Amino acid sequence: MTSVLDRARDFLLRNARLLERRLFEHHFEGASAEPVVRALAAYQGRDGGFGSALEPDKRDPLSQPVDVQIAFEILDAIEAFDHPMVTRACDWLAGAATADGGVPFALPSANSAPHAPWWAVESAQPPADINPTAALVGLLRKHGVDHPWVARGEAFCWSVVEGSQTDKFHDLMPMIGFLEHAPDRARAEAALAGLAARIPGLVELDVDAVGYVKKPLDWAPSPASFCHKLFSAEVLGHHLAGLEARQAEDGGWPISWETVGPGPQLEYRGVMTVAALRTLKAYGAL
Repeated sequence: MTSVLDRARDFLLRNARLLERRLFEHHFEGASAEPVVRALAAYQGRDGGFGSALEPDKRDPLSQPVDVQIAFEILDAIEAFDHPMVTRACDWLAGAATADGGVPFALPSANSAPHAPWWAVESAQPPADINPTAALVGLLRKHGVDHPWVARGEAFCWSVVEGSQTDKFHDLMPMIGFLEHAPDRARAEAALAGLAARIPGLVELDVDAVGYVKKPLDWAPSPASFCHKLFSAEVLGHHLAGLEARQAEDGGWPISWETVGPGPQLEYRGVMTVAALRTLKAYGAL
């Protein structure tokens, strides 16, 4: 297994952003969280939001809600959620929120820079979206962040979650993150049970399936994931072997979609490589 890490390290050093290199050092080489925080801070704008293609498929230099989600996920993973950049980002989220409390999937500034088709914004005032609002609120509730926007975002999430029949991975995963940390536990557990009953039919179980599909380890990237209980040890073991086998000759993991250029492709491969390694490590396969 050492060769898996060695090859991935070589790929990241050759191709990845500083942020992913620092994350690799933290998660796999014992480095502190501080260099990760410094690298992440470069993506935080003067307005407090995060942008500058932290999510590589859109090259918008301005702040975007999903980029804030990614920043929060990184701070959560490195146990640095108490950093002051979180409060500044919450202030930005409050300003970006719509009247019903949630934030849009993307803001119109995305249209002014190269972007993948799914990042195109058709309205000058896009509506709030459960993705990424639910993921943001879930992480803020998890860490007990006391900010006025959190309650507004939570109210929006409840207004969507309980009536939603979505089968979209990128809606369901934020919903789960919200429900896992919502203060009203009885209400949240009931909603989670409903989601758990629907998810198995949405999972791609073919380990060799290609394209933009979501397999068991996408739903349960660690044993601590809510969806972990939906899969047998045999299924997870089969997909862990498949994940390891997908490491490319250059040491990185591939992506399954077209990017807006070779630079973003390598950036996203760096993101996916760190994610693959973290999953293998979480399951004791590394």
